[in-house]
Amino acid sequence: MTSPSPPNPRDPITRRWTVFVAVSFVLLVAAVWSAGAVAERRATADLSRQAQTSAALHAAVLRSELAKHRSLPFVLAQDPDVAAVLRSTDPAGIGALNRKLETLSEGTRAAVIYLLNARGMTIAASNWRQPTSFVGSDYSFRPYFRDAQRAGVAELFALGTVSRRPGLFMSRRVDGPDGLLGVVVVKVEFEQLEADWSSAEPAFAADAEGVILVTSIAPWRFSTLSPLPAAEQRRLRAEHRFGEAPFTVLDIKPPVAAARAPALVSVALPGQSSARFMAASADPGAAGWTVFTLTPTGATLRTAVAAARAVALLIGLAACGFGAALLRWRGQATVRATRQEAARAELEARVGERTAELRKTNRKLTIEMEERRRAEAHVHLMQDELVQSNKLATLGQIAAGVAHEINQPVAAIRAYADNAAVFLDRADPDTARSNLGLIAGLTDRIGLITDQLRAFARKTSAPPAPVRAHEAIEGALLLAGPRIRQQGVRVVRSEANEDLRVMAERFRLEQVLVNLLQNAIEALDGAVDPEIAIQVSSRRNQVRIVIADNGPGLAPQVVKTLFTPFATTKPRGLGLGLVISRDIVTEFGGELTLEPGPGARFVITLPKAR
Repeated sequence: MTSPSPPNPRDPITRRWTVFVAVSFVLLVAAVWSAGAVAERRATADLSRQAQTSAALHAAVLRSELAKHRSLPFVLAQDPDVAAVLRSTDPAGIGALNRKLETLSEGTRAAVIYLLNARGMTIAASNWRQPTSFVGSDYSFRPYFRDAQRAGVAELFALGTVSRRPGLFMSRRVDGPDGLLGVVVVKVEFEQLEADWSSAEPAFAADAEGVILVTSIAPWRFSTLSPLPAAEQRRLRAEHRFGEAPFTVLDIKPPVAAARAPALVSVALPGQSSARFMAASADPGAAGWTVFTLTPTGATLRTAVAAARAVALLIGLAACGFGAALLRWRGQATVRATRQEAARAELEARVGERTAELRKTNRKLTIEMEERRRAEAHVHLMQDELVQSNKLATLGQIAAGVAHEINQPVAAIRAYADNAAVFLDRADPDTARSNLGLIAGLTDRIGLITDQLRAFARKTSAPPAPVRAHEAIEGALLLAGPRIRQQGVRVVRSEANEDLRVMAERFRLEQVLVNLLQNAIEALDGAVDPEIAIQVSSRRNQVRIVIADNGPGLAPQVVKTLFTPFATTKPRGLGLGLVISRDIVTEFGGELTLEPGPGARFVITLPKAR
């Protein structure tokens, strides 16, 4: 009986690859489309903010231009020369006023400035020299004349009846003691402003009726944003404001309106096909006017969408590549499993061998670690022995002086004892008692010295604790005192507070101070007027103890190796005193340093005890 043939593993693999390709294609298309949509929304939001900013900037420029000229009619209405000409119509006064208005027009860049009498007749104008002079023209039909008569001030945008140039007419009534004298008018043209606008994106300003007045695109002038009723068109033509303008509606879809958020619109520029723009509006501060800007969107949106789709495509392809690699890896899983099963047995054998080697290595490391701990303990012991040896060496240096200090009281005790016996034989107990009291005082002095020597020689390794710096200095001076007095060294002490405490161990701190005092005494050997200064000061959380002498100081080459072991300038020195002293201070959490000065100036910095 024949066994069934094993299934072909390629059939499920082929099916998996077919499903993978189909799903990857669908997901890739969806990711590219979604990335483009998201990028378009974000780019549209950025364009909306940019368009609103641009509209506000254009409105600010127009507002600044209007504000610059609005004060001119007001000033001229208060001018006594204007009122005098209106009252007298003196030819000489009119000539002077013509020249004055001409100068003002040139200085303020106003298109024309002219003066109307109470009947609306022009009696003086800045263009009086030109063929298009307004002098003698009747403007009583103009709304800006009638409105100024009635309300005192008026503004009107219109075509000039003589110049046929559009501009904004600003008028103001001139009053006299008996009432109305006339009206002063300033015409402002916006050619320069429109030229500035034309260098950027399309922009225009429309009035309350939606008629475009100021624009960077000349063919749009006097077009409307929405259809004007026939009656409104007849009224505007009757006022001669816009000539024979047809009032065609601007081809912008959807229509724009003031006080709305920026929106995407479709506009056909002159000589071009329809394009997409971001329309935004802002209030320039003129009565009923609105400034509109059209920010191009085509290139920006296309670039943003293309970039987002390219990134999404790259990421999608990378993900598909990763998925294909994963699928291929899974297809090879069976083969790898078989190979791994064969390799596992070999690996287990090698692991057994390696485990035995690791156990052996671990035992060896344990032995080495134990030896290292013993070595470290031995090093610490040797360090303590070295500190103690340095202390005993220092004690040996001061022993001769201390012996002299003790010999004197002992000799005095012997003398006072003999004298006391004599006085007792003479039946003079009071004098004998006095001698015995002196003997007791000398005994206390000897006891103080021997106690200090015994405490100094004691081997200590206590942790840092609060210690009065004054007591440590007193103990060090007691030990070094004989040599100080023997060499005639003057000690100057300066302590801000005798109760100042530091974190240290008293006798090891005394060892450091004795080392520094011994070095200072040796440095002062043969010096004239030798002096050692001891200063104690507190700064924030630290206490500074300064040991300074007025000796010759240290040479630069000596300073470089000052705290180097076995570096010394003394014939019999080992070069360990300062090294040990620095280690002791460091163990207290402080620092031993050398500061520059005329002599040697060592500074011990220790933490202040709380």
